[in-house]
Amino acid sequence: MRIFVTNDDGIDSVGLHTLARAMLPFGEVVIGAPDSEYSGASSSFGPLHLIKPELHKAHIEGIEEAWAITGPPALCVMFARLGAFGDPFDLVVSGINPGANVGRSVYHSGTIGACLTARNGGISGVAVSQAVDEGGYMGQGIEEMLRDQKWHSAAEIAALAVEELSLSLPKDPAVLNLNVPNLEIGEMKGWVSTQVGTDLIRQMTEVQVDPKVGHEGSFHLKLNWGERIPPTSIESDVGAVANGYVSLTWLSRLQGDQAPDNSSVEQKFDSILNN
Repeated sequence: MRIFVTNDDGIDSVGLHTLARAMLPFGEVVIGAPDSEYSGASSSFGPLHLIKPELHKAHIEGIEEAWAITGPPALCVMFARLGAFGDPFDLVVSGINPGANVGRSVYHSGTIGACLTARNGGISGVAVSQAVDEGGYMGQGIEEMLRDQKWHSAAEIAALAVEELSLSLPKDPAVLNLNVPNLEIGEMKGWVSTQVGTDLIRQMTEVQVDPKVGHEGSFHLKLNWGERIPPTSIESDVGAVANGYVSLTWLSRLQGDQAPDNSSVEQKFDSILNN
């Protein structure tokens, strides 16, 4: 099995290196990660005509082939699917992200965006994120929070999932979102099959608009964050991780939905376009 490992925190991330080495027992591992931070990039490629992507050889201990790419993680995956790194890949593994990607952060996470892009190209993906002790911000961990990060625990959880997937990949490409508490394996309470929650472990509460000195009509935008939320039901990914459980969520595809009950858009279109 060929495994493509990427992330949204950049090629120098300790979480990326730890995850990639944990994948070695299951096949040929190639790293292709952004050359810099792309947290919050979701599934974006960026304006290709402006960023003019490049590949740069990288050295990561224990990994034979590693590349830094000037673009977001979804773009890294697209290049992998199109053959930039040789033969087709069987699985994309993304992470380890410092900060749980749960609740609303699922929509914005570059870690998850890489796997969604893989699925669009016919490849299953596993997104791996780990809570930070201060709760994290929209799936992002501030550097000073990461001194006690137990990367090895999240890597071991990821290895359990990938070991099983290596034996039998889904018939239809799928995305598994794994979120792991920042605990030793023996300290975790277990695992829960979860739904995507509607909250965050810690969320933005307001934006502060401050004048930019010397630049009339310009302002600094500063986000203010609330306190870490109390543990909620473990049926949601937010609550599971907050309560010390591993959260396992299979993410669905975006699909068309029924119109809201009070929608009049269809009637308007009928009156103008169906005459």
